[in-house]
Amino acid sequence: MNNRFDIKKVVATGIGAALFVVLTQVQIPTGIPNTSLQPRMAVLAFLSAVFGPWVGALVGFIGHALGDALFYGSVWWSWVFPEAVFGIGVGLFAKKYAVKEGGFDVKNIILFNVVQIIANAIAWIGVAPILDILVYAEPANKVFIQGAFAFVGDVLIVGILGSILLAVYSKVSGRSSSLKMED
Repeated sequence: MNNRFDIKKVVATGIGAALFVVLTQVQIPTGIPNTSLQPRMAVLAFLSAVFGPWVGALVGFIGHALGDALFYGSVWWSWVFPEAVFGIGVGLFAKKYAVKEGGFDVKNIILFNVVQIIANAIAWIGVAPILDILVYAEPANKVFIQGAFAFVGDVLIVGILGSILLAVYSKVSGRSSSLKMED
């Protein structure tokens, strides 16, 4: 197994973090304060599923921290770390999804969505609210409601947009890898 952090992963991390930052401003309000649907989660899921847990962790962590700093003036660390946790969770199964090989079929789409639901649950129902309470002394009822809405929103965004991105990429990637050089 090749776990090297090669040039493709470095480039994917840089581009992914930049996309994540740019997409920070694309938000669909949920009615819950400081909680919105964010398409950037589909990009994070995509990069995690294609390049693995380290790229996912770094894109989530760097992208969220920079996005907060640039657009809001300060970093909300209790929501930065869960992005990295989500990236790791989805990325741990990158090989099993067979995206690069063109094998992102119905079985792998289901696996991806089961994994992303579990990773989102850990990140937004577990890690984020607990860190909000421990780091910022936020009221438990408030942060668990925010976490629950973030969980539902991210599951929907990743389930729809993330699955589409991966299916299209897998189809194109699988086709291009079957090309042979002529003699």
